Amino acid sequence: MNQIVKKRALAPKVNEYVISALRVATHCRPGQFIILRVDEEGERIPFTICDYSADEGTVTILVQEVGYSTALLAQKGEGDYIADFVGPLGKATDLSEYNRIALVGGGIGSAVIYPQAKFLRAIGKPADVILGARNEQLLMYLDEFDRSANNLYLATDDGSRGVKGFVTDVLKKRLDENAYDCVMAVGPMGMMRAVCALTKEYGVKTVVSMNPIMVDGTGMCGGCRLTVGGKTKYACVDGPEFDGHEIDWETAMSRLGAYREQEKEHACRLTGERR
Repeated sequence: MNQIVKKRALAPKVNEYVISALRVATHCRPGQFIILRVDEEGERIPFTICDYSADEGTVTILVQEVGYSTALLAQKGEGDYIADFVGPLGKATDLSEYNRIALVGGGIGSAVIYPQAKFLRAIGKPADVILGARNEQLLMYLDEFDRSANNLYLATDDGSRGVKGFVTDVLKKRLDENAYDCVMAVGPMGMMRAVCALTKEYGVKTVVSMNPIMVDGTGMCGGCRLTVGGKTKYACVDGPEFDGHEIDWETAMSRLGAYREQEKEHACRLTGERR
């Protein structure tokens, strides 16, 4: 059992949880993830680690309420417990060989790039951060990025904060100025695909974080398989981060929608709405 030490709402149906998990906190690094179960009957669901403190023995995750398990977790408050919290899983990310780095986050993808921004600041290579969302309300960790980033750029679809447009609009302008030798992009798959298409034109190394369907987190179930560089990889053990220019995006996006009809039916059962 792991206790929820802190909980705060960052956006509608998006909560940040600080979980007491000493062993995970002691060993985790930026880029890794955990798998949790809300209760002993619950499903296993993966979340990227967005912050951690070995001194306090805590790990922070950001959770968007999109289904039964995340809705069940949303009912938990500070002081409550969850059944399992396993990790760290996946490979840590090391961008230290690059000198001019851009971290691009879309929506809750900002949770994944935040530990990278903190780490790069700590080693004397602060990165530029580009955040995008549908509107200002969905931009997250602005104060934290302000402290960690070299420069912070914002883009919103409706123009309510920063540039009106997409993260690729901001990134293209910076790439035209030859600003970066590495880009890391995390967010909706369509956004990551668009970033990779752009950076490929400029020949800039691009890392993306893939979080497809995961079940066991050990590479045995095959649910998170991807085609990378023409070879089959598993996000849970080979990733979750990969060279974005080598990913078969058509297959990845097709697999992401494999259970779309079942998800719609499940959502209707949760809300009581008729299809």
